[in-house]
Amino acid sequence: MQPAAAAPRPGPAAAKKKNKMKKTKKIAKQLRPRAEAAEAAAAAAAAERAAAEQAAEEAARRARHLKSLSRRSGGERELEELVFGDSLNVEEDELLQRLAGPRRLNATERRSLQKESSDSEVENEAKGKLLSKKPAWVDEDDEAEENVDMTHRYRKDLMKSDAEKILTKKNLKRRLEEQFQRAMGGVPAWADLENRKKSKRTASDSDSDEDDNLLCRTGNFVSNSESLPRGILKMKTCLPANQERLANGRLATVQFHPSAQVVMTAGHDRSVSLFQVDGIRNPRIQSIYLESFPIYKACFSVDGEQVIATGTHHKMFFVYDMMSGSIIPIQKVRGVEERFLRNFEVSPDGSFMLLTGTSGYLHLLSMKTKELISTMKVNGRCTASAFTPDSSKIYSYSKEGEVFIWDVRSRKCLHKFEDEGSLEGKCIAVSKNNQYVACGSASGVVNLYTTDVCLKENRPKPVKAIMNLVTSATCVTFNPTTEILAVASREMDEAVKLVHIPSYTVFSNFPVFRRKQIYLTQSMDFSPRSGFFSVANNKGKALLFRLKHYSDF
Repeated sequence: MQPAAAAPRPGPAAAKKKNKMKKTKKIAKQLRPRAEAAEAAAAAAAAERAAAEQAAEEAARRARHLKSLSRRSGGERELEELVFGDSLNVEEDELLQRLAGPRRLNATERRSLQKESSDSEVENEAKGKLLSKKPAWVDEDDEAEENVDMTHRYRKDLMKSDAEKILTKKNLKRRLEEQFQRAMGGVPAWADLENRKKSKRTASDSDSDEDDNLLCRTGNFVSNSESLPRGILKMKTCLPANQERLANGRLATVQFHPSAQVVMTAGHDRSVSLFQVDGIRNPRIQSIYLESFPIYKACFSVDGEQVIATGTHHKMFFVYDMMSGSIIPIQKVRGVEERFLRNFEVSPDGSFMLLTGTSGYLHLLSMKTKELISTMKVNGRCTASAFTPDSSKIYSYSKEGEVFIWDVRSRKCLHKFEDEGSLEGKCIAVSKNNQYVACGSASGVVNLYTTDVCLKENRPKPVKAIMNLVTSATCVTFNPTTEILAVASREMDEAVKLVHIPSYTVFSNFPVFRRKQIYLTQSMDFSPRSGFFSVANNKGKALLFRLKHYSDF
């Protein structure tokens, strides 16, 4: 078998031609991406030009449309101005620009906007990290609570163990609230603000319910009223109201709370104490101490939330807020130039406070702000004053035995009359039903007048002259039902008498014969429904008596 013939070798010209073709292909291959990029750029530019032309045409079309819409009559323009206001013409260019649509951004503006947004995000993150950092330091004094020494003699009873020698103010307030609620058997109605608001809302509903209950039963709806009999007063002697804390010295004031079963005592030992009245133990609720302030007189406000106390030789007075537990000193009342402020009265409606000054001046203050409203003056020196139950008039008793009747609203003297046989006035009281006026004089005689006669005559005749006291009558008070008049003198032991008003006779069984019990009477008061009668004496005791004729406190 013959071998195959070898392929002829290409000549130099063919090899050169082949190398040239290879170089051409290589160059074309290298130039192809550039051409494609140039074609793409040209296509993008053409697309942008087409888009810009289209946008321009669209804008022109919208402008023509808006221009045609803007051709409206004068009536249409007036109607639009009436409905939308005159600002329509001012904002017309802005409205047309918004209707024309947002302006297109080129590539450079889009890149700058993206960069700004990214910078703002970074800045917001940095701010968030900065706000979430903890404070560099904390002042411990900002959160420190003031501590109270519990070893003081007036706070020892509040300690539960020897470990509680120091308590914070917050814990002390909670302890006082617990003790008060334990003594009262819960939160009393006058101290529960939420229930008081609810009771006001439901007052109308309760009235309708009572009417419905009245119609659901039969029988006698009207019963004969049992009036207080004369002669002998059925009563029981209880433990003193302040048995758990007797005063050191003379007790100046005793007064029952206007709505709660509580009694207050105050005296020259510079303390004001509150006790729950149950007739058995009379547990103490609270005591406050006024440094270097012997108390001349103390009195509840009408709502029972405050206690006002004046001193024996001070021109200032204190207000104790029982709801907040704070003691507020009233250093000076602007416009009142008095050396001492001692005797005062609170109006039954709770609006006014009347200060009895020297030289016959009477200062009428606002009970809310404790600021002076007006000043009145009687002839001579004023010894006692009293509001009428409706707080419209003031009876002021002068040392010369004259009684001035003032109108509270106009602060003018309506009338003046002379107390029969009086050489020196001492005390005065107006009954709760505004029927009687009792005037006690230095001779011991207590004259009982009717109010209608006092307003008409200059020298009225008393319906009864009570002559059972042989020394100066220093205290007179009516019970809430105007069936009993209590008269007393602080200048003689056992000088207390209870007068039966309808018959104007004295109860023979009080005070107890040949039994020294009351001593020198300083102050007297009846409970809100006459169930209890209390007498404050010079021995620091608030004697308590249960009047059995009255079933309620």
